[in-house]
Amino acid sequence: MTARVVPLCDRASKSQAVKALLALRGLILAGDLRPGERISELSIVERIGVSRTPVRHALVRLEEEGFLEAIPSGGFAVKAFSEDDVFDAIETRGVLEGLAARLAAERGAPEPKLRCIQDHLDDIDRLIARAEITPTSFEHYVRLNASFHSDLIDLAGSRQLLRQIERAVALPFASPSGFVMAQSVMPDAARLMIIAQDQHRCILEAIVNRQGERAEAVVREHARLAARNLKAALNSSTSMQLIPGAALIARR
Repeated sequence: MTARVVPLCDRASKSQAVKALLALRGLILAGDLRPGERISELSIVERIGVSRTPVRHALVRLEEEGFLEAIPSGGFAVKAFSEDDVFDAIETRGVLEGLAARLAAERGAPEPKLRCIQDHLDDIDRLIARAEITPTSFEHYVRLNASFHSDLIDLAGSRQLLRQIERAVALPFASPSGFVMAQSVMPDAARLMIIAQDQHRCILEAIVNRQGERAEAVVREHARLAARNLKAALNSSTSMQLIPGAALIARR
């Protein structure tokens, strides 16, 4: 079979589209574009150095992801989220991930995939066993935690569910690791990490033992731990600075 050759102009166009999307998303997450602010295509073009077409594509994509909203006069504005919006997003993720865990338990998960998750949890155990939890170790934990949740969803073997979860976690503060770095500066950071890891272990145990209801329940409780971290972070300016997209959250 002859490999399809992608024209240079097409590759350049895709590269510009990706550049525009990443740059614009970065401006929003950093708070450089404030909630409620109308997006000016021309100013974005000048700011990130791409043409209007990839900027327009990026705007549409970011509306789909939930970062922007269409305004009646035309164009888009940065979307603001209430604290309740964020809690609802976390709860939604918990429901969907809980379903993934239940399906994995009831359908039976492949042994190689279970071993992969076990390896990630062993790595987290070794991380927690260290005498001191540092920002660097928390960054390592974020990566391992993200891998655990990604592998958990994969165990369900449902492309339909995967698409729904991807939509649910498009917003950074709805993701499994959205508040982990904020947790790192909390006084009880080490204790919270131990609790989360114990829940990880219980989830895996329930899946291995084909206990669908238990697996689903523990995952939903695990998501509520993120909600607890959010409540604590909302009372700490230092913690809020470590939350991606915190500038989009309208405080009460």
